[in-house]
Amino acid sequence: MTINHGRRRLLVSTTALAGVSALGAWPLLGHGADDAGDNRPFSFDGLIAHARQLAGQPYQKPAVRHEKLLNDLGYDAFMGIHTRKKKALWAGSDQPFAVEFFHLDQNARQPVAIHVVENGQARPFAYDPELFRYDDPDVARKLPDDLGFAGFRLVDQRGDGMEWLAFKGASYFRSPGGLDQYGLSARGIAVDTGYGEDEQFPRFSAYWLIQPQTNDDSITICALLEGKDITGAYRMRCRRPGDVIMDIESHLFQRTAVRRLGIAPLTSMFWFSETNARRGIDWRPEIHDSDGLAIANGRGERIWRALDNPPRTQYSAFMDENPRGFGLLQRDRDFDHYQDADVGFERRPSLWVEPRGDWGRGHVGLLELPTDEEIYDNINAFWVPDASDAPDRSWRFDYRLSWCAEEPHPPQLARVVATRTGRAGAPGNYDKQSVLARKFVIDFEGGPLRGLDDDSKLELRIDASHGEIVNPYTVKIKDTARWRAFFDWSGELPPADEPVGLRCAMVRGDETLTETWAFSYFPQALPRRLSSEDDSNA
Repeated sequence: MTINHGRRRLLVSTTALAGVSALGAWPLLGHGADDAGDNRPFSFDGLIAHARQLAGQPYQKPAVRHEKLLNDLGYDAFMGIHTRKKKALWAGSDQPFAVEFFHLDQNARQPVAIHVVENGQARPFAYDPELFRYDDPDVARKLPDDLGFAGFRLVDQRGDGMEWLAFKGASYFRSPGGLDQYGLSARGIAVDTGYGEDEQFPRFSAYWLIQPQTNDDSITICALLEGKDITGAYRMRCRRPGDVIMDIESHLFQRTAVRRLGIAPLTSMFWFSETNARRGIDWRPEIHDSDGLAIANGRGERIWRALDNPPRTQYSAFMDENPRGFGLLQRDRDFDHYQDADVGFERRPSLWVEPRGDWGRGHVGLLELPTDEEIYDNINAFWVPDASDAPDRSWRFDYRLSWCAEEPHPPQLARVVATRTGRAGAPGNYDKQSVLARKFVIDFEGGPLRGLDDDSKLELRIDASHGEIVNPYTVKIKDTARWRAFFDWSGELPPADEPVGLRCAMVRGDETLTETWAFSYFPQALPRRLSSEDDSNA
């Protein structure tokens, strides 16, 4: 399958910083560069009304300005542009946070308008080349005075001085969380994700930064979302008590019907882990920003869907009503499992979505795209409400995002901590097994499994959408707190070449001891033996 390069990380260049935009005048909210220096009243209710009004008008695609300049300068030139920290918004003041800005670049070409709101009055924050320093003086001379900002980031001014939240490109934003390591991203909205070139990328075209009070521990950011199919108004209260917490209120207005409306979308990368590792791909044992999708559904069930790098695009839907939460998590925190000291996969944040209010019926969607490199975000997860395939719909979704090391509301049940697969059968009889058969080995830890005797009799509750389950059993892993589930899947290729849906939980009598492990298995032949002559198939 050809990789969709539109999915390349839009936030990869968070160290290359800069500048603001000249957008059309918006008298109600002080929106535009023509009224620079003018203070105008701002209210979130007014922003909602404006987003609703825009949805009733024909969409106007934003123009790409200075396209040739951005192409000619290239990536290296923009990596040589640095913010002057002493000139950042609120730098050196008694404000808890400073705001630094991103330049436009090859991947973020459309400028955004940025406003500062103080005491209910908004003023445009104008682009100024003096906000930056340039490794190459020729770059500074080539850049126009109206280049504009691609986005911004927040920097702590009271504690460790670290950056902790960044907005750049379309409606993307991300945080290093409490472990201070960037990884996965979030978006304001996802539209027709998984439909290839038909996917739309609505953008935050304007931001309003509500100036905090001196003693505040949070900052409120409002944003206008504009896209061909949908508009919206967002209010985000952001704070950093350790982990990074964002309380988001979103109001959405559809112009047209869409096939898949993704609410609270998360975007991550999964190349390989112990689940799907193959000899010779890379020197590192594992490469991923997230290793599973966790779901707390409205029925009280906890699900762990182990991520995969599938041979072709795979979409999984977990039907639900009023979900309690979902997130893409990085549960494996052991450096020895990654062995890459430069990028810190073991410190990549998890991201948990906690809905507020009535989200109604819909499903948690998981899109997995095949990838052969770590530079592509090939994993997407989001909530898809029912009836988003009708035009002229309006929605409100409130939720909390937690950028965290551990999910904020962990299950009381034992958790999945590892998933492994390999040849079915046992040593000495592999050749007797179908090349499509597969062994699954799942490690569970914590919850009711704590303190159980090593010889406790535990059973597995397993479901398969196709084929049969062979030889299921459990064992306690000696000198650890883990219990391990084993089973083999055997069968023919499913009809229509679909993956096999698998679910497994550990039980004792009528008591469920673990969250439900889920996986989509594409039956594929494994090599019967590993030798030099078949290394290319490994």
